[in-house]
Amino acid sequence: MADSVAVVTFRPQRARKAAIAAAAAIVIVFTIVSFGLTGSTGEGKAVFQRGDQTAMIGLGLAFAAGFLLFLRPRVDADEHGIRIRNVIGSYDLPWDVVRAIRFERGVSFAGVELHDDELVTIVALQIVDKEYALEGVRALRELLAASTRAPGDAAESADAAAPA
Repeated sequence: MADSVAVVTFRPQRARKAAIAAAAAIVIVFTIVSFGLTGSTGEGKAVFQRGDQTAMIGLGLAFAAGFLLFLRPRVDADEHGIRIRNVIGSYDLPWDVVRAIRFERGVSFAGVELHDDELVTIVALQIVDKEYALEGVRALRELLAASTRAPGDAAESADAAAPA
């Protein structure tokens, strides 16, 4: 039974939608504010210029880009290992350094427990995504379990099950 394991990919669901909505709202608000920057700056003789309006829109775009960083989290895994991309930072881990895939009650994100007792957070699998996150954790656990079986285990168990 030479069944090859497929690549699994998971991304956060609700956080992606929220980040896109927040980024769009920020750009809209900063653009509206920029059109309000006209005339005198207050008590001084300075006057808002076209550059001030453009700078305000530019600030809105910069803040929106910051929110769009929340689109970055992703986890990919296959029979060779797991690749985790968080908001800041990435990890490429072979299965032989992974002890367990954890997702405990009261914790917001799943994690990869390494043999050196380090825990790497998987931001792509969030508690707010409920069943989707559980599906991701189960898939990662299956890949981990498949990688820890020795290559000859499947053949030996098939031989043992065959009648003599």
